[in-house]
Amino acid sequence: MSRQSFDPATLTYNDAGLIPAIAQDVTTGEVLMMAWMNADSIARTLETGKVTYWSRSRQAFWIKGETSGHVQELVDFRFDCDSDCLLVVVNQTGPACHTGRQSCFYRAVRGGDVIELEAAP
Repeated sequence: MSRQSFDPATLTYNDAGLIPAIAQDVTTGEVLMMAWMNADSIARTLETGKVTYWSRSRQAFWIKGETSGHVQELVDFRFDCDSDCLLVVVNQTGPACHTGRQSCFYRAVRGGDVIELEAAP
């Protein structure tokens, strides 16, 4: 295993300066959600241990769970081989989805039909 200092500027961002971040539950391995980060939200996440995203609609930072209490505590911060997608492994408190479901990925296509894997709370 090699070690080197990490600089968020070395990641590959889209034209808006954003990079997709996938949140995964450290205990279950379940994919919880996808949101966007920029270099500053990455730095904040790494400094505080509280996963901080960038809201495209509000053009502002948002700390997951800041208002709902459903926080994401950073356990591990990873990026893919192309440096254009992040994986944040988290301790999730409460549901990750704004619908109240554990994961935002609660729908699937099976046999051409959309099914809900988790009912609404």
